[in-house]
Amino acid sequence: MRLGRPSLKVRLLVMLAVVPLITWFAVKPVRVVAPTLAGVSCLNASVCVDDPTRQVEAAGLYAEAVAFVPELLGPFKGKPRVIFCATQACAEAFGLGARAAVTVGTWGTVIGPRAWESFFVRHELIHHAQAERIGTLRLLFKPQWFVEGMAYALSQDPRQPLAEPYESQRRQFLAWYGAVGKQGLWQAAREL
Repeated sequence: MRLGRPSLKVRLLVMLAVVPLITWFAVKPVRVVAPTLAGVSCLNASVCVDDPTRQVEAAGLYAEAVAFVPELLGPFKGKPRVIFCATQACAEAFGLGARAAVTVGTWGTVIGPRAWESFFVRHELIHHAQAERIGTLRLLFKPQWFVEGMAYALSQDPRQPLAEPYESQRRQFLAWYGAVGKQGLWQAAREL
């Protein structure tokens, strides 16, 4: 007996099951959507850690950043999720590689072992705010002097000077920001 081709419905169901699995294993930053499946513990829906002894520190860094960023950029539309990795193994589980931290649209942020500093967490939550206000996909097409320059400048990153091209991006953003001002920031950003 010869079996026929699976129906369109069966093929779609198989794809719906397989594509998320492939994505989970191939695109590690997407793991921010379900961080406990990657081996971290979550204090709540917003703060996760791989080292339970550092929960208080992580919660403090998170609280400072979620108070700081809205003062500059307006309130968050949703509560950001931040995964704090104290170990390189955790950072690798989320695909950080050589990066200190990464924000994946509005899905979540991963803070690597060397990024447990207020300015790093602020930097990443500025990216979260950018994704909320501009849109994750549209943000990919904005100039890097805006995307990274804004995060370095407004996070009050104390490193002077930054390695290039980041220092130039910070200076270019600050010049642009001086011209558009806080009130015109998001409208001008959408027009870039």
